[in-house]
Amino acid sequence: MLNLTPLLRPYFAARCRASRRWYTRAGAEQAQRRVLDFLLRKAASTAIGLRYNFPAIRSAEAFAEAVPVMSYPELRSDIMQMVQGRSNVLWPGRCKRFAQSSGTSDGKSKYIPITGESLRLNHYCGASDVVAHYLNIYGQSCLFGGKTFILGGSFANEVSDLPADVRVGDLSANLIDAINPAVELMRVPRKNVALMADWHQKLPALVEAAINQDITNISGVPSWFLTVLREVLKRTGADHIHQVWPHLEVFFHGGIAFGPYRQQYDSIIEPERMRYLETYNASEGFFAVQDTPAGRSMLLLLDVGVYYEFVPLDQIDMPHPRALTAWQVEPGGVYALIISACNGLWRYAIGDTVRVDSVEPLRITIAGRTHSYINAFGEELMVHNADAAIAATCTKMHCAVANYTAAPVFATSASKGCHQWLIEWATKPISVEEFAAELDRQLCAVNSDYQAKRSGSIFLDCLQIVSARHGLFDDWLASTGKLGGQRKIPRLSPSRTLIESMLSFNK
Repeated sequence: MLNLTPLLRPYFAARCRASRRWYTRAGAEQAQRRVLDFLLRKAASTAIGLRYNFPAIRSAEAFAEAVPVMSYPELRSDIMQMVQGRSNVLWPGRCKRFAQSSGTSDGKSKYIPITGESLRLNHYCGASDVVAHYLNIYGQSCLFGGKTFILGGSFANEVSDLPADVRVGDLSANLIDAINPAVELMRVPRKNVALMADWHQKLPALVEAAINQDITNISGVPSWFLTVLREVLKRTGADHIHQVWPHLEVFFHGGIAFGPYRQQYDSIIEPERMRYLETYNASEGFFAVQDTPAGRSMLLLLDVGVYYEFVPLDQIDMPHPRALTAWQVEPGGVYALIISACNGLWRYAIGDTVRVDSVEPLRITIAGRTHSYINAFGEELMVHNADAAIAATCTKMHCAVANYTAAPVFATSASKGCHQWLIEWATKPISVEEFAAELDRQLCAVNSDYQAKRSGSIFLDCLQIVSARHGLFDDWLASTGKLGGQRKIPRLSPSRTLIESMLSFNK
């Protein structure tokens, strides 16, 4: 394939130069006030604009005073009206695309609007910024000398009575479906394969579509792509991926932490030939991109149709939290991220916490979720999911749980990943194995992302249960100095640190 990188590099270099205008605090303030002004003017005549009198808001300070911080349950009614075809609710016009993501306590799934503006000004612009910063870091790259292998989801969803022109599915499915035809010429697989819903059919189709292509870069979620790459090696008989794709140079990754997967990737590639670039690309928006060759710190994108606010951790659970702007945060601070964006989300608490690594320019690291969770494989399992699944399983199995905690077991070269549950029984079930199988089914019922990762056991194996001895959790709490009236067992953890500590008491 003709190497187009030298021809395209000036376009992306211009984007990098433009971003430097907001590297100072003053530049960040100017960029963000401009974004907020655009959002408020654009949505002035919508239902939410009239509800909070957007036309009267003239400043960031007045915006924070007039509009409350909102979670998904507070926007669900508005969003579901949009899903059913109503116009001018949270954003002008009709929204015909929605990204399905794991839900909150009032529903299995949540549906994030994807407007024409959010595609153009945010998601695709963010993707362009990824390439721009990568080419800026690596001047000898031949990125456009071959093709991009993008791993996407599907439009499988559980919404009934959708209008004929409305599409609901994974964010990646929507982005691939709406992509510019010119870009289609530079990526694999074709849409009909990329959007397949059945992974038993999709996995071999992905491999077949990619093995004979000259792939220079791959893009997707680390856990999902690891499965695909191993299947490529199995199909070709190669020892490592560079034997299949000799010009592969970078993995653009995001969605879940890459750290637990780095060693596994290094075992199937030539590490000295591979680069990794992290992105912060959520269903709610494309927010940040790694712009330096080392570390996990990412440059916050301040001119892509998103207005950011940052709530200090001690304010998270307050009814009217004090929020800081992008030009007010301090280095080293950890904050809950609040966004207002051109997809119609207003002062929306996305559930992530970020650490500010620097302010000139504004670089962040994803610190975690505002509450307990497991997202080692893209399953986004929250405590309310776990509690609901445990309760339903106990009812069905005629047993009772006294206490529990859960953590991921990361995949190895010989096994898939899974969740491990440490459970102390109040009334033990007749069969712990049957309890595990039923709990797995209940988790699928309450969390669509967990259900997707468990489908066919392709990416995630059935959960494991370890029965805790009587009093284990009390003993562990006592060892931490927290036994007493404020006793709290961490229900879910994204790492194994806590559960390994507890397991050491299970003797």
